[in-house]
Amino acid sequence: MTTSPIAAVILAAGKGTRMKSDLHKVLHPIAGRPMLGHLLASVDGIGAAAKVVVVGSGREQVERFVGGGAQIVVQEPQLGTGHAVQQAQASLAGFDGDVLILYGDVPLVPAATMTRMLERLNAADRPAVVVLGFRPPDALAYGRIAAVDGVIRKMVEYKDATPEERAITLCNSGLMAVKAADLWALLARVGNDNAASEYYLPDIVMLALADGRNSAVIEAEAWEVAGVNSRSELAQVEADWQRRRRAQAMADGATLIAPETVWFSHDTVLGRDVTIEPNVWFGPGAAVGDHVVIHAFSHIEGARVAPRAEIGPYARLRPGADIGEKAKVGNFVEIKKARLGVGAKANHLSYIGDASVGAGANIGAGTITCNYDGYLKYKTEIGEGAFIGSNSALVAPVVIGDGAIVAAGSVVTRDVAADALALARGRQEEKPGWAARFRAMMVAKKKAG
Repeated sequence: MTTSPIAAVILAAGKGTRMKSDLHKVLHPIAGRPMLGHLLASVDGIGAAAKVVVVGSGREQVERFVGGGAQIVVQEPQLGTGHAVQQAQASLAGFDGDVLILYGDVPLVPAATMTRMLERLNAADRPAVVVLGFRPPDALAYGRIAAVDGVIRKMVEYKDATPEERAITLCNSGLMAVKAADLWALLARVGNDNAASEYYLPDIVMLALADGRNSAVIEAEAWEVAGVNSRSELAQVEADWQRRRRAQAMADGATLIAPETVWFSHDTVLGRDVTIEPNVWFGPGAAVGDHVVIHAFSHIEGARVAPRAEIGPYARLRPGADIGEKAKVGNFVEIKKARLGVGAKANHLSYIGDASVGAGANIGAGTITCNYDGYLKYKTEIGEGAFIGSNSALVAPVVIGDGAIVAAGSVVTRDVAADALALARGRQEEKPGWAARFRAMMVAKKKAG
């Protein structure tokens, strides 16, 4: 890898009108992360010293997302891709290194591919520009690259190409790597003598060639440079990403019973010998240990599941859920910001929020922790080996001691000592014959009416 400093210029000034959205196009998510987030993560992965995002409308949305992680500049008016890159020049004043030119709506370019571009730029023959090419299944209206042994002889837009040039299968992704000193000098010479009166970035390749300097092309897989301009394309890129991630999960030792129904997030972590049944959804921040079984229709986000635990079916683990080794979260159980200790069980129809549940404790069906009073959240602590009877309500803040038993149907509002039995329910009374008399009275009343 080159030791030259690296800057990334990310073009995101397009209006995104085909998305028909109030959300900036590059902030639409793929695998639970905004498109721009994917790209910035890859740029961070190669150690970029500077990042500049060029926007048009929607600057405030992009600034909120990147925070201080990148500089934001505005292209106004929008006069083409070459003009867009020029807007980053002031932000990179004094920068002397390699510049990657990327697109915010081409989000999945791997760090490894960016590295290959930079290595080619710094190869012995020192090309003026490195262009990332690809060979799509259908070349459609992409610009074509005519190259011999990776050296570019001509780049041409589809509309300007001859039939022979349109037959070329190597297409231009638009992504480039250029030395900063070369980039600004070449851009200054780009003209706008074309039908759209715009300044086109690819023109720098032919300008360099006219100076006697060659440019190079390296190839990427089509999925690496897939662009998103519509909701349909967003869905397609998401689907392609999910297919690759499922294949990787299985290659890494997870069993997916119905792979096409499992939905991963960009940062999902799976251990070895995990079994995932159909229709499981992982949101951001999910980590699953070895030998875990996740039953069908479970929803896991921001949660940690320790080895040999069992989840679902129809379980929901919300952010802050921490499920201990060999613990069980059963059907229609929701866990939020709560720790279940080793071997603890919540098997049916329960809500456990803002709580700690000790090792070996059992949470009966229908139990809820009442953690919110409309203003503040409070914690419930359930000790090791405690048994909470079915249909109990634990009104936080409350502590259930180790080995304590809470009788079914109780509403617990005070702490329960270790090994104690807590009953907090009305006394059952029985009135012999009352039901028969009631029915007779109501039948008579109905006939009289």
